[in-house]
Amino acid sequence: MLVSVVFSFRNEEKVIPELIKRLSDTFKPLNVEYEFIFVNDNSNDGSLELLLNYHNTDNNIKIINMSRRFGVTPCVIAGMKHTRGDAVVYMDCDLQDPPELIPKLIDEYKKGADVVHTTRTKRKGENFFKMQLTKLAYKTINAISDIELPENSGDFKLLSRRAVEQLLQLNEYDPFMRGLVRWVGFKQVNVFYERDPRFAGEAKFPLFRSLNPMKEFIRGLTSFSELPLYFALVMGFLVSTGALIYLIYIIITRVFWGMHQPGWPAIMVTMLFLCGTILSTIGVLGLYVGKIHQEMKQRPLYIIESKIGIDENATDTSGKNK
Repeated sequence: MLVSVVFSFRNEEKVIPELIKRLSDTFKPLNVEYEFIFVNDNSNDGSLELLLNYHNTDNNIKIINMSRRFGVTPCVIAGMKHTRGDAVVYMDCDLQDPPELIPKLIDEYKKGADVVHTTRTKRKGENFFKMQLTKLAYKTINAISDIELPENSGDFKLLSRRAVEQLLQLNEYDPFMRGLVRWVGFKQVNVFYERDPRFAGEAKFPLFRSLNPMKEFIRGLTSFSELPLYFALVMGFLVSTGALIYLIYIIITRVFWGMHQPGWPAIMVTMLFLCGTILSTIGVLGLYVGKIHQEMKQRPLYIIESKIGIDENATDTSGKNK
């Protein structure tokens, strides 16, 4: 049995030595072959030099260098396309998710699971406000989409080879990875654990200094549900109905009771409400039109600059499915 472990990373020179040590300690007692594929998202620190030194002493460590910064999901997909394993694990480099949990994932795979999610029972080192927002985001996506995301399950999973092959056939430009893994189906189980604080360095997607959490939330909403479009339609209908009722009320009070309402405040409130509704509706439509626009351009999901330790003839160098 061969197990492939894929890492997407950027500027993790402080973490890589400890990560590789713990990975090696985890896999040595296991009776499996393994490969570690590190996808370098255009790091500008000493991460690549460190990995090259490790690769020179261990051929199981392989490296993919992106031509520029593409983000976590494209890097994970690039890594998956270059795996050879019967089972593929993908996880972050920051050691918040413990490599020591991988044997449990392999055990579930051997029992017949095609997808093994890791579910956090506790998230150390993260503030309460962020955790509540994350919980609300999961509940919102689950409420309006046609998939059910396991709460507190992030980017640390094991996939069988057939699940990986099905996932790679989904040629989406802006994929919502957590949703797609759920969407492919097959037997899926959960393994529970306590998430540790980041081992070293800074978080790559802080809640208030990065748009990525919001982008990921919107990606989840628009990838598996058309409900926001229906919501925009219903809001337009309700606002129009409310405006008509208000007009009838003004006519009745003027004709039958002789009441004249000066109405500047009412007019301004109505105008602002209508304009806000129109802009919100256009924004929702724009999200979907924007996704269509991105798909129609058919740009590759990523471009690879170089590969180290990987057979060049067996794999591609772009995100285009073949």
